[in-house]
Amino acid sequence: MALSEFEIKRTESLVEKFIEKRRPSPEIRDQLDLGFRIKGQSVEIFEIRPVWNNPKKKIEESVAKATFVKTNKSWKIYWKRADLK
Repeated sequence: MALSEFEIKRTESLVEKFIEKRRPSPEIRDQLDLGFRIKGQSVEIFEIRPVWNNPKKKIEESVAKATFVKTNKSWKIYWKRADLK
C-alpha cells in the first residue's frame, strides 16, 4: 500500500529540507547535484552529474533509499556500498 497524499507531502517537505542542506554550492551544481524522488512507499536520493564523455547528457546515480514499512511504522534504510551492492 502506498503512502497517503498527506504522508507524501509531509515526507516531500522533510526530504527537501534534508537535501537542500547537503546540496553543493550553486556554482558547481551543473557538475554535481543531489535530487530525490518518491515512488510508492520509498524515497530515493541520487546524484546528478554529466556523463564523462558527453557533458550535455546527465546521469542519476542512486545514493540511498528509504522505504516506509507501515506494519512496523518505521523506515528501512538502504545505501550503496563501495562494492556497489
